[in-house]
Amino acid sequence: MVQTDPIDRLMRAALTSDEEFVTTLDDLLRHDLRVSIRELSDASGIAQSSLYKILHGKRSPNLSTLRAILMAMRRFYRTGEGEFIGLIVARPVLESIEERTAVVDAQRVKIREYPVHTMEDAIISAVRAEREGAVAIVCAPIVSSVIEQLVHIPVATIIPRESVQRAVELAARKAWL
Repeated sequence: MVQTDPIDRLMRAALTSDEEFVTTLDDLLRHDLRVSIRELSDASGIAQSSLYKILHGKRSPNLSTLRAILMAMRRFYRTGEGEFIGLIVARPVLESIEERTAVVDAQRVKIREYPVHTMEDAIISAVRAEREGAVAIVCAPIVSSVIEQLVHIPVATIIPRESVQRAVELAARKAWL
């Protein structure tokens, strides 16, 4: 049996019916995550009473409630894997990077690489990184504005000042030869 991503299961269930959503959410909370309604409420910002009404079929979740539940569920699932930042860049840039982890505010964060060749590859990799649990994405400025509109996690732009200056100098030298 193929295991599907729990977040995908929950989204598919929400698109199928309210009943399917409730059944899947209850199953994920009880069996997969072992998370209480109180914990889900704290993580999602949704009142416990609203969550109880949804789980007992007394209320259908609106779009903002559904988003909050999905984001909270993502956070619960990420804690088991460890957090990582998706680095979406061309292969030559990846080859120049020595560290595969970063220490930020005394916390170690993994870096997961997503090598790309085209803008389309970068967009697809960004969506994939978010689905795989990235807490943020680092990418080139040419695609960052598009990626920011597609994902629901922070996007940071690489601005390589020194390498740009070196590239300009090299181009000037080649032009003057």
